[in-house]
Amino acid sequence: MLAVCLSWQLCAVENKSRSTETKLIRPNIVLLLADDLGFSDIAPYGSEINTPQLTSMAKNGVKFTNYHTAANCAPARAMLLTGVDSHRAGVPNIPEMIPAAQRYANNYQGVLSKDAVTVASLLQTAGYDTYMAGKWHLGQTSDLLPSKRGFQRTLALGDSGADNWEQKPYIPIYDKANWYADGEEYQLPEDFYSSRFLIDKTIEFIDSNSGNGKPFFAYVPFQAVHIPVQAPQAFIDNYMGTYDQGWHELRQARLARAITMGLVADTTQVLPMPTTDQWEDLSDERKRYESKRMAVYAGMIEAMDHHIGRLVNHLKQTGQYDNTLFIFTSDNGSEPSGPADPDRFINNLVMGRQGYSTDYDSLGLKGSYNSISPSFASASASPLAYFKFYVGEGGLRVPMIMAGSGIVDKGQKSDAFIHVTDITPTILKQAGIEKPSTYFGGRKIEPISGRDISLLLNNTKAEVRGEQDHDAVGYELAGNAALFLGDFKIVRHVASPGDGQWRLFNIKKDPGETSDLSKSEPKRLHRMLNLYQQYEIDNRVLPIPANYDRMRQAVVNGIQDRLAIPLLSIILLLFTVIPFYTLYRSGKNRIKNN
Repeated sequence: MLAVCLSWQLCAVENKSRSTETKLIRPNIVLLLADDLGFSDIAPYGSEINTPQLTSMAKNGVKFTNYHTAANCAPARAMLLTGVDSHRAGVPNIPEMIPAAQRYANNYQGVLSKDAVTVASLLQTAGYDTYMAGKWHLGQTSDLLPSKRGFQRTLALGDSGADNWEQKPYIPIYDKANWYADGEEYQLPEDFYSSRFLIDKTIEFIDSNSGNGKPFFAYVPFQAVHIPVQAPQAFIDNYMGTYDQGWHELRQARLARAITMGLVADTTQVLPMPTTDQWEDLSDERKRYESKRMAVYAGMIEAMDHHIGRLVNHLKQTGQYDNTLFIFTSDNGSEPSGPADPDRFINNLVMGRQGYSTDYDSLGLKGSYNSISPSFASASASPLAYFKFYVGEGGLRVPMIMAGSGIVDKGQKSDAFIHVTDITPTILKQAGIEKPSTYFGGRKIEPISGRDISLLLNNTKAEVRGEQDHDAVGYELAGNAALFLGDFKIVRHVASPGDGQWRLFNIKKDPGETSDLSKSEPKRLHRMLNLYQQYEIDNRVLPIPANYDRMRQAVVNGIQDRLAIPLLSIILLLFTVIPFYTLYRSGKNRIKNN
């Protein structure tokens, strides 16, 4: 007989002498991480995109509508896997964008610190089999790969992204796409498509130890929907024509559904974004092209959902589903870096040098480079403001679903403030494992700062944080900063279109961040600013250099990383990278002029 419990199931088994003993049955845990998925990009969060598997998970679990992560990928992954703030975990930014003025500090190397213990290491020590298949991006030297960070079997992409159809870099700062299998360099198969292949490997890893009596932890960080946005034609076809009315209508439609579904307050409004072009000003040909860009994006999301369904069905067929806890989320908000006009000469020049085409007919297929622009990225994050790289809600608030074993309040939603650092302590609780304090494996480690949210799995009206000073959660990325306390948030954007000023919002009532309360509630603003200053001190946050630009820094770092290669190769690299950066700057200038 099974008795329901928050962190594990207890099974009463009658032995031959008719006495009863209690046996601990620990759940399998599957952590599914999308890449650059916006808040309203899946059906349970108000999307028009068909995601039946994630919809089923939401019906059999809990949807978290106030879950916050980092504003870009590597910091989010560091916090997700350790429960430690990104600055203390050694990943305050992706390594490709950390300026030289900060690299003197040990915690500004952009790779996962060895003082931060991964949840995989803790689970493995406690008797779990641990697997990973997907994007790592937390260090590529042999001692930093996931095979040395607690994962028994791995298939890992070391870079920030890569092509989804072949082993090919997606931007010119990389000379190749760096994949690793169990710590060794790996060559992808000819029939590779990222979402399908990562699930294939996950199933292979799980089956390799089936029957050994041990629970497993499987971490699947997808490439979907990171650029280049690519999908099989059958999935793209499902959305041809869906986006013909443009990004303004899509953003409003998702806002309306989010309100109807109770995902946000019924008073929620959307903030006009200066990065959004006027759809009606586009030519019919451009509208047709933009619509297909978004159709490919939607197709990639549905393809990911389809392959998640394959994993779920496999666990059902092998009798492992009922004892598996699923966690699905995204590393950050939607990606806004796609060019506003992909048909420009300079864009075609850059893509051609990378071996890509941007032709309409093949968009999203093998050899094609696709992305969505900031205009559709705002719709992807609707009804929230901003997107990836920024600390507005659209950059930080993403979907999060927990379903399966141990969930009592199924089909419900929680609007409690949840942070990405809460995932690791919650996994440990569900597995019946005590979280370490200050030592692990005989050495001092960074303590977990996140909180166990297991209470919310059977009481979705509860909260895990209040309004005391110790409940505050701070965050910083390249000078952009935020701090959360209770229902409130202070936020500062230093990069365009931001102005460097602190603002105050009630993100429960106003998740669109349309009503700045800094003048009407100066005492609250002052208190939260003091808490943010303390956060900077406690987490060793360094100031960003004047005139910092993330893409310029990526170009500089990319060139410096290749100084050891022949001069001719450096010259060729410059001919590829400079147009790439020029293309990005043209988009920045367009934003400033709006």
